[in-house]
Amino acid sequence: MFGITPYERRNNAMTYDPFKAFDNFEREFFKNGMMAEFKTDIKDNGKEYELLADLPGFRKEDINIELDDNCLTIQAERRFENEEKDKKGNYVRRERSYGSFSRSFDVSGIEVSAIKASYEDGVLKLVLPKKQEITPAARRLEIE
Repeated sequence: MFGITPYERRNNAMTYDPFKAFDNFEREFFKNGMMAEFKTDIKDNGKEYELLADLPGFRKEDINIELDDNCLTIQAERRFENEEKDKKGNYVRRERSYGSFSRSFDVSGIEVSAIKASYEDGVLKLVLPKKQEITPAARRLEIE
């Protein structure tokens, strides 16, 4: 239930490090996933890449995929509220969860017009076909 934390002597003014204190504050403040990013797996299937992004708890309508030049950006925003009240209308428990997540990927070697997306069981799946490599035709030059 409670984590074991290492003992730190805090009463000694000679060893106080304000930078360490700030780092600890930042780590504690953001530890609940407020700034976390979602995890992705990218698999090379030969002629295409398959990108799987874990987005549990999101609805399909909460996910936005944008293409801008050679950049593909996946954004997801969650708004969840749960209220429980007693018979008098007083709160017994009230929980809210908000979060916005975003990841960007370079798609310069991808045929962007053929990208396909699907979302099932909290996993966003993108199929990213590779661009066909154009090899220059060989020819023989005559010397004048």
